[in-house]
Amino acid sequence: MKTSKNTILITGGSAGIGFELAKKLSVNNHVIIIGRNQDRLQRAAGQLQNVSAITADVSNAADVDALVDQLTSNFPELNIVINNAGAANLNNLLTDTNTFEKASEEMLTNYLSIIRLNEKLLPSLKKQADAAIVNVSSVVAFAPSTRLATYGATKAALHAYTRALRLALIETSVKVFELMPPLVDTEFSAEIGGKNGIPAAQVADEFVAALESDTYEIRVANTEQFYRLYLSNPDEALRVMNLPRD
Repeated sequence: MKTSKNTILITGGSAGIGFELAKKLSVNNHVIIIGRNQDRLQRAAGQLQNVSAITADVSNAADVDALVDQLTSNFPELNIVINNAGAANLNNLLTDTNTFEKASEEMLTNYLSIIRLNEKLLPSLKKQADAAIVNVSSVVAFAPSTRLATYGATKAALHAYTRALRLALIETSVKVFELMPPLVDTEFSAEIGGKNGIPAAQVADEFVAALESDTYEIRVANTEQFYRLYLSNPDEALRVMNLPRD
């Protein structure tokens, strides 16, 4: 996949992994960042080159319809979509009384909203000579954490959907990638010990290298090692995922 002269949409592009992806990719591409908070989105765009910013909530159907209309009208050359926006909640399955509400928010944002946006953009993506969809998943797609059980379930669903979508589009110009980071040091992950994670810039660097080499499942940093453990010993992978952490 070419990594320059693309028009790239990044949801959740105002902070964390999304911002670092935008920063890395905007050097040689035009990048469109999407976010719910207009002020934060504009601050992020002001730090980048070759960037357009659109305020939208990908979990809101009306926002998505307006976003797709704007992209179709103003960016008909759009050829890469990076589904990075996410929601995560710490959850105690034994004592919490709002697990359903938390899980509903996560499933809508992390899974169903991605399906909706991809479905609406696929007709135009398939017209491009070289196109890609990138779904940002997680190491917890392989083994869940008890603290993030419902979040892990959304990423497992996204992993399954991504594999099926890749197969469905195999005869088209649209390539399907899955980006699977480990714990990353971002504001998003602060509540779950994100300070112990890898830098978001490392995720962006490894992503671009994998995109260029058509590595469709991009297991960043120690995610590859954990994946190998999961394949050889799923029970041990589950135990490791749930070791006590600071």
